[in-house]
Amino acid sequence: MTRATFKDVFAVSEFRALFAAQLVSVAGDQLARVAVSLLVYARTRSPAWTAVTYALTFLPDIVSGPLLSGAADRFSRRSVMVVADVTRVVLVAGMAWPGMPLPGVAVLLVAVQMMNAPWTAARAALLPQVLPGNRFVVGMAVFTVTTQTAQVLGFALGGLVVAAVSPNGALWVDAGTFACSALLVWHGVRDRSLPGQESRVTGWFGLALVLADVRLKALVALGCVSGFYIAGEAVVAPYAAGIGGGAVAVGLLLAAYSVGNVVGVAVVARLVPERRRSSLVPLAILSCAPLTVCLAHPGLAVTMLLFACSGAAGAYNLTASTLFVQSVPDAQRGRTFGIAVTALRVSQGIGVVGAGIAAEYVAPHIVVAFAGLLGMGFAARAGWSWRRAGQDQPA
Repeated sequence: MTRATFKDVFAVSEFRALFAAQLVSVAGDQLARVAVSLLVYARTRSPAWTAVTYALTFLPDIVSGPLLSGAADRFSRRSVMVVADVTRVVLVAGMAWPGMPLPGVAVLLVAVQMMNAPWTAARAALLPQVLPGNRFVVGMAVFTVTTQTAQVLGFALGGLVVAAVSPNGALWVDAGTFACSALLVWHGVRDRSLPGQESRVTGWFGLALVLADVRLKALVALGCVSGFYIAGEAVVAPYAAGIGGGAVAVGLLLAAYSVGNVVGVAVVARLVPERRRSSLVPLAILSCAPLTVCLAHPGLAVTMLLFACSGAAGAYNLTASTLFVQSVPDAQRGRTFGIAVTALRVSQGIGVVGAGIAAEYVAPHIVVAFAGLLGMGFAARAGWSWRRAGQDQPA
């Protein structure tokens, strides 16, 4: 089988449309987080209310994943993406309306974030149809890098946009990004028929499907290893302070992980399928292993290297996610992918909260090292389940 390249996937016009839509949609999400946080703080001057509002941008995914992802299996996936984007345009415009009460802003914000689940599930289910064969993995790699890049740009430019046009003005810009995404998908992606009548199954069928398949459970468990290695990001501010650093050190440590992950994804995407599969479990374990060295309380440069190595090994998620999608019948891809994303979010949320609480009583570098050790054990156990399942599908 000829190895696909980045040039091959960008030669597909439908993929270019999905790529552009993903870029502006994720950037819009990040811009909304910045704008709403600043809007709430400007009105209340309360850090607590600002933090609560920011949390509202993440929590809805836990509910909307199981409940709304199935739309990608019951309706045209292109239509699901377009409707989700248009809905977000209307909701964000409501948030931007002058004089909108803060409780109203909060309700609209939750509704906006709930649209992420069907949009992401539809995109994930559509991608194997747009990029069949060995181009699918490369396309997933591009989306992984795109998401990280768009998140960084959204946060970095969000403050500048708010400073230039006010929080309300930034929300109007955000509404524009979702409108742009809807147009890109509507005009750039071909409409396809439904996978089949079995896609009409509703409710929590996706969860039942995952729980009934040892392979899928193992892949979800491997994805949840991120709940352990996220500890470094969760306590990065006190960690940086503990090694004598400030805001610059925080930024460098976070950037180190992101840069390492981008490099790792680029490398994993170029491996032949057999090497990708064989590297899945070792990389999952290695994503946590560097963090154990933090027990020695190294300085900034060494910690950056450790975080970068963790991020690079975290590229195993590319293999895990592509294997997951390929292991599920087309008719159930939307709802099962939504379950997997929900599990990932929950594990990361628990990891962040757990690391934060632990850092109240134990030095941050010890928290990070212990999380790395626990993560290695969890990854090894999930990897054992994966190998027992004898998965032999290409990735």
